[in-house]
This record gives sequence, structure tokens and C-alpha cells, in this order.
Amino acid sequence: MVGAATVISSRAWAQAPIVGAAAGGGSNTAPLRALQPPRPLIKPPRLQPGQTIGLVAPSGAVPERLPLEIAHDTLTALGFKVKESPQLRARRGHFAGTDEQRAASLNAMFADPDVQGVLAITGGSGANRILPLLDYAQLRRTPKFVGGFSDITALLHAVHSQTGLVTYHCPAGVSEWNEFSWRHFRGVAMEGTPVLMRNEADKGSLPAPREDRTQTIRPGLARGPLLGGNLAVLSSLCGSPYLRSFDGAILFLEEINEYIYRVDRMLSTLKLSGVLDRVAGVMIGAFTNCKPGEGFWTLTLDEVFEDYFGGLGVPVYRGASFGHIKRKFTLPLGVQAEIDANAGTVRLLESAVA
Repeated sequence: MVGAATVISSRAWAQAPIVGAAAGGGSNTAPLRALQPPRPLIKPPRLQPGQTIGLVAPSGAVPERLPLEIAHDTLTALGFKVKESPQLRARRGHFAGTDEQRAASLNAMFADPDVQGVLAITGGSGANRILPLLDYAQLRRTPKFVGGFSDITALLHAVHSQTGLVTYHCPAGVSEWNEFSWRHFRGVAMEGTPVLMRNEADKGSLPAPREDRTQTIRPGLARGPLLGGNLAVLSSLCGSPYLRSFDGAILFLEEINEYIYRVDRMLSTLKLSGVLDRVAGVMIGAFTNCKPGEGFWTLTLDEVFEDYFGGLGVPVYRGASFGHIKRKFTLPLGVQAEIDANAGTVRLLESAVA
């Protein structure tokens, strides 16, 4: 193995080699025609205290009133004004209203000159359904902050691929906006600083930390644009026009409540689509409650990650602080960053806002 100080990976489109499949033999020669070429990067204006955050519900419903009240009070306490979309409290099945209602509410927030940021109240499922109904041209005309995580991965990638706008994998409205999460959000989306993000492993009274640890799968440094999010949602976008090329990218992934054999299947989708063979590095976040299915044997997560990432020839580490956990990084899609797989860190190389 080569140390982090001597390995720098930053694959470019014209130079990216096709490497052998990490899981299964042979080379992946997928032409990647389904992935959109990257558009010129658009950075939205930085958020400022006193500005208005538009709360939207692109995916699942929030059936109880209390989480909505807490989200409103939290964002207000952080210094923002809050404007709710008309269908924020709507419900159709497990969705926050019909596809048309959810899309219309998002489009209205995109066009509202009094709204400087658009934040998803929660994830769930259903964002994929509204992607063809969104007004991407409006966001190109009036770029603004768009953020969330989990199922909101679909919205973040659709907006980024169709407009070039930097979008933000960050806490949702109902998330716990603790000091760690708020500090990273503020540094990325408001101050525009070259943030260095690392876990804060607290061992407490124990001899060694048990939580928030990082593990190196393959050492080294890697540089490239940040692209990623929820694995299930990301894999579901493969073959659609709402996913841009991952050539030379830093891929980041998280997941929750999926059996390990399903994690394996979704990673195989990224492999077969050509995504994995073109990235410069990989950062794996929390895979919360991802366990074997009942009644049969399965690979471990260690084995699955080694199968898909160990043979890529690029730096890879796991355990980064993002996903369905309390303390979250804010990761801007499309912005140049560097990961250090030995140290377990990610550092922005440029401002994520204008």
C-alpha cells in the first residue's frame, strides 16, 4: 500500500482508465451515455442571517404537528425567517400531497424573490416522481440555496445536473441542528470558507472511542467535485437525465434500513452503470441499521465495501459524519474537494457559495 502523502487521485474525463470490476471479473466498458455532461458551475448567493428559508416537502409527509413546529422554531432561533410552502402539511398516502402539488410548491419557492433558500422539511420517498415537473430554467435565472438529504438526493442531483447549480447535502428541517451540524452548515452555506470536515470522536469515559470513528479502506488523497447522497436514491437515478457524469468525482454515499444484500445490489447498479470506475475517490458515511436479512446468510458490510471499493485503485474511507445520524457535514454537490482517506477528512478547495 502507498501512503496518503504520495497518492493523489483526480481522474479527469479524458484520462480516466477503465479498471477491472471490483466485484466479478472483467472490465466495465459502459459508455456512460446516460449520464449528463457537467454544466458550468453556478454558485448561489451565500445565505445571511435575517433571510428567508422556504420550507418544502418534496417527498414524504410529516403527519404530526410537533416536528414542524420544532423545525420552524429551530430555524428562527438560528437567525432565519421561515416561509412554509402551501402543501407542507398536506398528505396523500405517504407523500406530502400529490406530485403536482409538491412540484408546484417547489416551483413557487424557486420563483419567490423573498425566499433566499429552499430547505426540505424531511426525506421519505417520492422526490423522483416530481423531477420532470420542476422549473429548472427558473433556478438558472435566479439561483438560490437548495438543500436536504436522504430522498432529497433526487432533487439535489436533478437540480445540479439540469442547471449546474451547487446544491447542498445537509440537515433537513426536522433534523437535529446541533452545534456540530450548524457549524458545518454555517461554514459552507453562509461563510463560504474552505471548510475542513472531520469527525469528532468522543471516547467519554471509555479507553477508546466507539462512535464516530473512520476506517481507511484504501489510503491516499483524492481531489474532485463532490457528488453523492443516499445510495438507494442515487442508484434509482441511473439511466435517467437527472444524474451528471461522475468522472473524476469524489463519490459520497449513505444509507439507512436496507438489508445488506440490497446494499450489494444497489452498488452493483453503480458499478454496471460505469459510475464506480470513473470516480477519483470515495467517502462512505453512515449506513444506519443496514443488517443481514432474516432467514439466510449474507455478506458483511465490510465485505461488500471491500468488493466494490477495494479494487478501484482510488482512496476510500468509511464512517464520515453524514447520513441518518445526529451530527452531519454539509456537502455541496459539484464543488471541488479533497479527501484524505488516512486521516478521514474532507476539505473544500473552493467556496461553495458566491
